[in-house]
Amino acid sequence: MKEKEENNVFQLTQSEPAEQDKEWQKSIPAQVFLNYIFAISYHIQHGETSGIEQLAFLRESQEALTEQDLETVKRYLLNSWSTEYAMRTTAALGDEAYMRNALHWTFPQAYYTVFSGLQAFLHTRGVKSSNEALILREAGRLVVKNAYPKAIGFYASGHYDDFNIHRLPLSHYKPGLQIAGKELEAQAQIGQFLRTTRRQKAKSVRQQVQANAATAIRSKSGEVLQKFGPQHWQQLTWRVGYTTLFDLLSRLRISSSHREIERFVLADIDFKLFHESLLEIVSYLNGIHESYVAQAMGVQQYEAFIKELPTYLQHSFVAARLQKHIKPLFGDEEYQLGQAA
Repeated sequence: MKEKEENNVFQLTQSEPAEQDKEWQKSIPAQVFLNYIFAISYHIQHGETSGIEQLAFLRESQEALTEQDLETVKRYLLNSWSTEYAMRTTAALGDEAYMRNALHWTFPQAYYTVFSGLQAFLHTRGVKSSNEALILREAGRLVVKNAYPKAIGFYASGHYDDFNIHRLPLSHYKPGLQIAGKELEAQAQIGQFLRTTRRQKAKSVRQQVQANAATAIRSKSGEVLQKFGPQHWQQLTWRVGYTTLFDLLSRLRISSSHREIERFVLADIDFKLFHESLLEIVSYLNGIHESYVAQAMGVQQYEAFIKELPTYLQHSFVAARLQKHIKPLFGDEEYQLGQAA
């Protein structure tokens, strides 16, 4: 069943000619999803603040990493970079037909490269878990605490169908079907993406809670509730947590056997733009997490690790982000200190 919020987006096409091509109608769900991804990329590139250099969180002191912690963090980073490398290889081929069919693995790759980088970052902050739900919940908490730049500091909160969108002042506008060409359109589309994703997340939590006899919400007669009203949804809100960019990216976890992927593969959309937008988001998020990890490891030790990477990652986007984004964040003194503690 299509999400109600997504149906609202589709209704905007009523202003289009009635004889609109049926094949294009079939492409609308994929076009809407492309719009969401492009809007995030656009917001990152044109937003008010996209860097982390001014964030107080970057300067917070922390305990030195143990050797075991370092090895774990390095493993997470290598997983992240290997997956990003695979994404970039697909995009570099430049053949639209290939990229169209590559969505079967490109979608999950985009999510898991970011997730592995997130694990590396959180591990340096003492969150030593591989539980996906816990990792995403902790990421949401850090977004709210301003550990991320304003460009991706947006999030949704609130009860089911009574959501609040934070740090996107233009998100209340109704989005159209066009690719965002200005900030208002980008924020409107991201706001829509947050609402539909939070709705899906709330429904998933309800399904889990109601399937468990010990946690299920029941009627006065003791029967497990089948229909939820506002008062029932409110009992689940705390379980939903915050909805952030990481939850939006989690919607990319589509297995190769999932039939819904076919609506993207068969759609008439700009697949090259889709891949470019995904890569922009992936590179940006991975760069942020790498900056925090470099701070925890010490930039000198982080650079030494990069020099020892496998051949396919040598002189790649990893080293480029180090030189362009990470090293300028830290002064010479911090670079020399390494992990002296």
